[in-house]
Amino acid sequence: MDGENDADDYLFSCAICGTTEGDNLTSTTTLQTNATVKCGHQFCAACIDRELSRKREFPCPICKSAVKKVTLTQRTLDDVQTEKDTGWRRRVLKVFNKTQADFANLQEFNDYLEEVEDMIYSIVNEEPEAEEHKTKIKDYESKYKAEIVVRQSQRADEERSTQDRIASQIRESERMKREFQDEEKAITMAKRRLKIESTEVILGERDQVSAELRQAQMQGYRNELKRQAKGHKQMTNWVSPKVREPDGGLARDDKIDREVYRKRQAAGGGILPGSILSHERNWNETTSSLFCVR
Repeated sequence: MDGENDADDYLFSCAICGTTEGDNLTSTTTLQTNATVKCGHQFCAACIDRELSRKREFPCPICKSAVKKVTLTQRTLDDVQTEKDTGWRRRVLKVFNKTQADFANLQEFNDYLEEVEDMIYSIVNEEPEAEEHKTKIKDYESKYKAEIVVRQSQRADEERSTQDRIASQIRESERMKREFQDEEKAITMAKRRLKIESTEVILGERDQVSAELRQAQMQGYRNELKRQAKGHKQMTNWVSPKVREPDGGLARDDKIDREVYRKRQAAGGGILPGSILSHERNWNETTSSLFCVR
């Protein structure tokens, strides 16, 4: 157990002097990683400068791996390995790009995929057969270049087709969203119109509520509006019954009869609206209502 803790401590301190980042109060200590698969240990700048000033490389005191200037980096070994795995995986799968349709059965296709993964793992982790696998990839690419290009083209077409389907689904979703919003807007307007017409019926300004609104209220606004929309270009264009007109029509006579004028004056106490007397009368009525003694 203690051995595991000591091994973990080496990953966050200099493998030579044991300095960790932040130990030096006068300057910032930055550790560099020996980015080789069998090492991955870290070293401080002082130890690196001292060791590399006397020779081109020096052995790691923990694992005895060679430490060179080109293998040192400020990134961790995991970051380096991840980037290396991504790069080689992209390169190998670009060459070994067969699909399940190219094999007689699923077992052969799985064996093919396992072989490809073994090659990638061997190269990334620098195993003894890594160079052999690199040569195999290069020879396979040269021998089957035409087939590889055809499969790459087919895969590009499939990706474009997939992107088109996704874009079509997005457009359809947006269209349905717009239709739903339009329906909600039409329902809101129908309810508001029903309320207005019901008020007009109560006040005697209308004989009855529109037949379309009554039908929409009875059948459910959404279904009824959809049915009505089939015969109309716009769902919001409501055709309402004509408002009941007063006797003599809606035209208003601008001329006021003298008798009517006198009656209006008498109703207002003979005081013309807008005059000083009218304001005084309003003030008296207001104050009398506020300070009324019972």
